[in-house]
Amino acid sequence: MANSPLPLISSPSSSVTTLSFEDSLAYHGQEVLTAKGVSTLQVNVGKVCNQTCHHCHVDAGPQRTESMAKDTIDQIIEVLDRTPQISTVDITGGAPEMNPHFEYLVRQCRIRDRKIIDRCNLTVFYVKGKSHLPEFLAEQGVEIIASLPCYQEANVDQQRGKGVFDRSISALHTLNRLGYGKIGTGLNLHLVYNPQGLSLPPQQAELEQDYKEELMARYGIHFNRLMTITNMPISRFLEDLGEAGQVDAYYSLLVNSFNEATVEDLMCRSLISVGWDGRLSDCDFNQMLDLPLQSDSPQWIGDFNLAALEDRRIVVGSHCFGCTAGAGSSCAGALA
Repeated sequence: MANSPLPLISSPSSSVTTLSFEDSLAYHGQEVLTAKGVSTLQVNVGKVCNQTCHHCHVDAGPQRTESMAKDTIDQIIEVLDRTPQISTVDITGGAPEMNPHFEYLVRQCRIRDRKIIDRCNLTVFYVKGKSHLPEFLAEQGVEIIASLPCYQEANVDQQRGKGVFDRSISALHTLNRLGYGKIGTGLNLHLVYNPQGLSLPPQQAELEQDYKEELMARYGIHFNRLMTITNMPISRFLEDLGEAGQVDAYYSLLVNSFNEATVEDLMCRSLISVGWDGRLSDCDFNQMLDLPLQSDSPQWIGDFNLAALEDRRIVVGSHCFGCTAGAGSSCAGALA
């Protein structure tokens, strides 16, 4: 990490002269950001969700209608058939399980022996017609990454909605009964922590230990890993910062917490994001900001070409400081 703070603040709402993310890379002696291959296909199957969370960068909710069509899913499956280098399919949303073709996608990925990740909000199990999902996910050997921003009820309900904590705990008990989160079952259950307010996540290993002790003592819950993820200055969280007059302060925190040790393993360097409509992006955050891949790269899943994507230059913006601040942040948690 830099010994001295950077001289400028990067904020899309500020009139102050800004320091771009590429300028920051150069300031820290880093090269232009490029991909190192494509081992993960992260598929956003839609923005429909049964919750409306304050920190959601997708702006998902019950009123959204965007949902990936089966034709697009079939194009993804065709890509998997001809691209064995892609070992992981990371399914996200919205609540990905709200897509009517979610189970079809999971089964097809399972047939092709890919690692499957479901980014689950837990409460979707209580949506009408979805109560069978825990058993389905266990049968298919799907890894679950579930949001639980705190082990205390008040904090979770404040961030994710009243009653969410109790339903989440109940869902975790169900998953534990099926073997999720327990050694030797092969059913991985990871939890996700997002901080509140103007702060970065604490040290992941220390917080994981706290989570394991508290969730076991209070509720008898097992899980494998805790992932700490920085709130991205996008969509609802950015709007909340704006209402509180804290946009510049948050960008200042991110910029001045830049950690060069995170750059090597940034998720965009080994991942391609597929939007609900089939458009390709460098990451889920770029997708939400409508930032396409570089113009000389394939733009749609139907045009997927590994050779043209595996060493591409990555499109960056001021939001990228969220992934490089402090211990770093990725879909798999802290980076350093």
